[in-house]
Amino acid sequence: MDNDAVIEVVDVYKSFNGQQVLSGVNLTVRQGTTMVIVGGSGQGKSVLLRHMLGLLRPDRGQVRVLGRDLARIGKEELKEVRKHYGVLFQNVALFDSMTVFDNIALPLRERTRCSEEEIRSRVMEKLALMDMEDAGGKYPAQLSGGMKKRVGLARALILDPQIVFLDEPTTGLDVSRSNEIYRLFHRIQKQLRYTAVIVSHDVPKIFKLADYVALVSGGLIHGCLPPEEFQMTQDPLIRAFVEETMGPIYWSRQEEMKI
Repeated sequence: MDNDAVIEVVDVYKSFNGQQVLSGVNLTVRQGTTMVIVGGSGQGKSVLLRHMLGLLRPDRGQVRVLGRDLARIGKEELKEVRKHYGVLFQNVALFDSMTVFDNIALPLRERTRCSEEEIRSRVMEKLALMDMEDAGGKYPAQLSGGMKKRVGLARALILDPQIVFLDEPTTGLDVSRSNEIYRLFHRIQKQLRYTAVIVSHDVPKIFKLADYVALVSGGLIHGCLPPEEFQMTQDPLIRAFVEETMGPIYWSRQEEMKI
């Protein structure tokens, strides 16, 4: 295993009812970096994410997280690995009947032996990180879409995870709120230094968060490059994706020299 690798996906294959979705995927996510996974609808982004979360097991290959192959460990060891995870779901998945405070506190109450005093301290710390110190007594129905995302991120971070997974984190937000959430993600990731894996269709704005961008297409990973290199690469699949999602506005340096 790569000494800096937090996640290693090695030659992973997965099919459903005879339909091949992943066809030998290889991907390495290194400690403290933000990996953004992009691709068209139905290309396998979410399937790959579910393998990293241990929700799916590959037909072939390995998914190693923190040195342990998720396909070859039992339920108890998988629970231990997941203690190092934080997850922000696409729909946020807040409990409507619980206050913001209790939604964020839930992982602490379910998975630790913290006293209520400790729980309050840690929840208020995360609310302050989200600039939502006064929102603890509110219910999800009283929050805007952007505020719900902040609460979801606070809950994802409450156990101080080593790895944070974000599935389409700006779904349902307008451009202004999306940019606000992206700035928040960037600030907090740099402050807490966790490893982030983001699945997103929000190109090119999501590139501002990325250390590396990987394209899932045809059941394989293409690229896994720094965002600027990703946008300038001569790889025909990546160039087609960039032009489709961003328009023909990004030129290679060689092309620029011809102008």
